[in-house]
Amino acid sequence: MNDRHPREGGGPVFKLVIFDCDGVLIDSEPIANRVFRDGLAAAGLDLPIETVMSTFVGNTKDGCIELAGRMLGRPLPADFGDRWDRELFAALRAEVKPVEGIPELLASMRIPYCVASNGNPDRMQLALEAAGLLRFVDGRIFTASQVAKPKPAPDLFLHAAKTMGAAPRDCAVIEDTPTGTKAGVAAGMKVFGYAGAPHSDAASLSAHGATVFWAVSELPALLEPA
Repeated sequence: MNDRHPREGGGPVFKLVIFDCDGVLIDSEPIANRVFRDGLAAAGLDLPIETVMSTFVGNTKDGCIELAGRMLGRPLPADFGDRWDRELFAALRAEVKPVEGIPELLASMRIPYCVASNGNPDRMQLALEAAGLLRFVDGRIFTASQVAKPKPAPDLFLHAAKTMGAAPRDCAVIEDTPTGTKAGVAAGMKVFGYAGAPHSDAASLSAHGATVFWAVSELPALLEPA
């Protein structure tokens, strides 16, 4: 189901590329997880940053808060989400940058593309703008808030493909987490797993069905093979 589909008579292999946002387009995961870790510690759940990243990366905001509450043994404070947003927004404005090679890739791509993420819509908009990438994807941003089930369910990728006018079999997904990889595979799309980020696990991405790559510079040859 996740094999590349050749085109009869030539032409591009894919008709749509769907990018995840955090960790794929923008180098936001270290920032987001640092802020989240500090908030959890203040709430009584003191975890190493490595545990935070391996446990929560790829989840929705609400999913992270719910899971943290279960780990803590009681719900997080009612205002935790609002405080997390304020602190994270400030950190993203000051620190976030695009993943190396992404601005050049987006500027040169000939295949239509969009973004589909479990991330909070307001945070995505802010972070993409702060990283200088909003101009490339404005109007083509899809979030879990638009579908019944977030990743790892296929709903978000299927919604993005339908809205963009592409069949699932004609789509490539660019992901950096097992959660997103599982969603892309379940949607019947070809998944490329970015293993170049500190939080990425190449073995896990591959085990869940992704074709692993290590640098954005590898993508053009994967997406538009000669």
